[in-house]
Amino acid sequence: MKLMNKYLSLLLIIALLSSCNKFDEINTDPDATTKVTSSLLATGLLLNITSSSSGKSFVNSALLSKQLAWGGEGMEDYQYNIFGRSSFGGYNTLINAQKMVESVSDDNVNAYDGLAHFIKAYKLFYISMEMGDIPYEEALQGEKGLVKPRYNTQKEVMNFVLDDLTRAYELFSNGKDFTGDPILGGKIELWKKATTAFQLKVLMHLSKKESDTDLNIKERFSEIIASGNLMESNADNLQMIYMDKANTLYPFNKTNHKYTSNPILTNMIIDKFKETVDIRMFYYAKPSEAKLKAGLKEDDWNAYIGIDPSIPFEEINKAYAALEYSGLNPRYTDYPAGEPVIRLGYAEQNFILAEAAVRGWIQGDATVYYKKGIEASMNFIADNTPDEAIYHHGHPITKESIAAFLATPAIQLTGSKEPDIEKIITQRYLASFLQHPWDTYYDYRRTGYPVLPINPETNRNDVTDQLPMRWMYPKSESDYNKENIDEALGRQFDGVDDVNKLMWILQ
Repeated sequence: MKLMNKYLSLLLIIALLSSCNKFDEINTDPDATTKVTSSLLATGLLLNITSSSSGKSFVNSALLSKQLAWGGEGMEDYQYNIFGRSSFGGYNTLINAQKMVESVSDDNVNAYDGLAHFIKAYKLFYISMEMGDIPYEEALQGEKGLVKPRYNTQKEVMNFVLDDLTRAYELFSNGKDFTGDPILGGKIELWKKATTAFQLKVLMHLSKKESDTDLNIKERFSEIIASGNLMESNADNLQMIYMDKANTLYPFNKTNHKYTSNPILTNMIIDKFKETVDIRMFYYAKPSEAKLKAGLKEDDWNAYIGIDPSIPFEEINKAYAALEYSGLNPRYTDYPAGEPVIRLGYAEQNFILAEAAVRGWIQGDATVYYKKGIEASMNFIADNTPDEAIYHHGHPITKESIAAFLATPAIQLTGSKEPDIEKIITQRYLASFLQHPWDTYYDYRRTGYPVLPINPETNRNDVTDQLPMRWMYPKSESDYNKENIDEALGRQFDGVDDVNKLMWILQ
């Protein structure tokens, strides 16, 4: 039988070859679907920076920022502050950004070049935020024989990031709408807004360096506000939209994994919502089954329980087994489309502007920006959630409920700098629930807000009274680029690759 199958296969191959005298030409047809185009490369690049992994890893950043705890299984590293090594995988993505610009075959090279600059800035900014100094100037030159790039200082990296974003904005301004964009539809005006939002975000992460005259952070920030295109609504968000179709479900939907019952909302979310009578709680959480069995209704504030994520894991599992906790709202686990996952957003932009106003970087009323951020967060939730009791538990977000919450005395800014920054960052933290992966941790690391629970008895970081401050460099650098990684470590951290060392941006 095997010989017969081989014989039939051979006859099939001969038939195919004889049916066409130009077999090789077919395989090099410039119009064939296998040809890599700028549009196709753009699609891959944009999916790379906006897609989220599904399942347990989707909530890792929420475990680190103490928005969620984990029950019913083993102890999760990020909940108890265990960091390891990161990777330089983002550099591989940027090779395709270069290829995208090289493969442009029409007169719209500016748009794709702008996108390449944006993606380079985006990827390398976040790699630097993880570890510190990284290769920038000498990166991506392997084809030229430079396979061991030197590391730029983080200060240089941030300047390069800002320069690339400035260049991206200029290129977008001189380009036109392009194809291959599944996120913003290739609309140049939306990309200009996203670039502006990211510039402001980067500058705010440099707030500890506002007195550095080389960086001119305040001046740069105010200039961007004066000349850049700002986001005007949630419709401008750079976000991934999910839907009820194969391979496009929300990342934590129950179809994708088996962990829907494990996340537990913490007191950092539940208690803060209760303190200010914020009905977003009913959209984030579901009521405790133990409380429902005790007779409480799902619209009762007391039916919702937030757990301290820093207590011993055994105590968390005890509460988990007794059903004395609030899990994720079914809109995250059962509703196929879930909600879009935002990378750069209108609400976030307004919180950044509010903080900038409090810091004196820009003119304007911080309260106006602050409340626009909260309103945008609430509208985003309402607009992306069916108006059904199972998702809002009898507390639907409406224009009236938003107005009532914005008038709540407990959330008002007072004109006192540090308390106002704490309120702004806290509202940004609450609005970022399962959004903006890792950014809540970076804001905490930068400002100390909101104050996260750290228990020296359970904290598995070597420094038991704090969270780790960075990830370690990938081991491959010690193996293949030792001279340059050693120089970078010596310059930054006295030669020690330690998760508790402070990178330049935090000093």
